[in-house]
Amino acid sequence: MAENENGEEKTEKATPKRLREARKKGQVAKSNDVVSVVFMLGAFAVMRVCAKLSYKAVTENIGYWMSVCGGGFAEDGTIDGRSPGMAIFINAVKTIAMAAGPVMICGILFTVIATGVQTKFLFSKESLKPKLSKLNPISGLKKMFSVKALFELGKSLLKLIAVGAVVFIEFKSRMPEFARLFQIEPQAAVVYIANAIFDIVMQVCLIFVAIAVLDFFFQKLSFDKDMRMTKQEVKDEYKNTEGDPKIKGKRKQRQMELHNLMMQDVKNADVVIRNPTHYAVALKYDPDVGEAPIVTAKGSDRTALRIIKTAEDNGVVLVENRPLARALYERAEVDRQIPFEFYHEVAEVLIFVYDLQKKAPPVAKNKPQ
Repeated sequence: MAENENGEEKTEKATPKRLREARKKGQVAKSNDVVSVVFMLGAFAVMRVCAKLSYKAVTENIGYWMSVCGGGFAEDGTIDGRSPGMAIFINAVKTIAMAAGPVMICGILFTVIATGVQTKFLFSKESLKPKLSKLNPISGLKKMFSVKALFELGKSLLKLIAVGAVVFIEFKSRMPEFARLFQIEPQAAVVYIANAIFDIVMQVCLIFVAIAVLDFFFQKLSFDKDMRMTKQEVKDEYKNTEGDPKIKGKRKQRQMELHNLMMQDVKNADVVIRNPTHYAVALKYDPDVGEAPIVTAKGSDRTALRIIKTAEDNGVVLVENRPLARALYERAEVDRQIPFEFYHEVAEVLIFVYDLQKKAPPVAKNKPQ
């Protein structure tokens, strides 16, 4: 079982937060063998497709220089108007670009794709920064005798044995054909050798594919194991992100108390304006308290439904006015007077309520004479 620096066992799976932080640092599950295999298969496949183009480029270059050696120099010692050195350089670049260019470009492209698919095209600056911890000799010795190091050693030995076995078997079976190559035309001999090499490479690649699949799953399991957390680390992370459970519980209890007090105020409201179930705002008008109605409660969705239910149970008038309910919910605050821009609309609602209840609007008791 994996342990942290304090010797505590890492028994818990990595949390999403820990995985996100690891990804920011460039720590992801990735198999370099998968990248190598994709590069080999892609490069040799492109090489096979572009074999004629490469052969043509090389033979034309050889023919060109044979013609130059046979008298292609100008009287001033130049070749095609250039100095011999520059002419050789330009011709060599063109030949390499035509013969090896497609293979190199496709090989790089396959490498980027194979890496990107595994890491979801992650690019992290953190992974490029030098780390002094990597120079620690004690850590280096521990890594040398770790399960991962033993796995890498076994994998390397398996590759060496597999390549050696394939090459030995192929050469042994093709030895008679190799002996007859000196009796056929050079072009046919080159084609045969190229096909033989390609067959050997494909067989080696198939073995490497199996090793790469094994390595991918090993790297995934190893990464998951390295990312595991102790129970204390999970608790500490939860406290840092969600807050202390005790404090959170007290906060929730306080919110419930305030919510219940708000529901008590709904019982004494003059009217509840709703929309029709998404928003609800309870208003109380007391001229001795203020010049405008006060918002005694407001809420949306479930809270709105509870306000409506409380109002119905206590005989508070419900008025459906969708735009006004939503506007009051967004602009007005509980235990505060409604904003000035709602005076007229709310006054009309209150007049309707008073008429419905057949009572006169309230008048301030302490109104000066």
